[in-house]
Amino acid sequence: MAARAVVKPRISFKGVKNMQKSELIAAVAKSAGVSQTVSGAVINAALDAITASLKAGDKVTLTGFGTFEARETAARTGTNPRTKEKIKIAAGKRASFSAGSLLKEAVSGKKSPSPSKKAAPKKK
Repeated sequence: MAARAVVKPRISFKGVKNMQKSELIAAVAKSAGVSQTVSGAVINAALDAITASLKAGDKVTLTGFGTFEARETAARTGTNPRTKEKIKIAAGKRASFSAGSLLKEAVSGKKSPSPSKKAAPKKK
């Protein structure tokens, strides 16, 4: 089997306001040159692996893209908006995502300033 060159995909989602999972699978399949069945299996496996890691309390970092983590939420008092009655909300966990620098740059269209390196003081 001949080796294929890896090409960065150039997929435009203009006009798509809310991409569904099936549309993501189709876009990945087209970009990678594989069937939608294979693409769907890979995406589902990746999502399952991320979910399992978060359930186990681990962080999942995709360098440049972002970090998924499960965060603890404290018990607190809330208000029922319909009755204005005070209610107790139990402590729990929630999934959280922090965008990475490459994703932020791609979305904003701006390059983030790189940290300046200070020269070390000269020894006498």
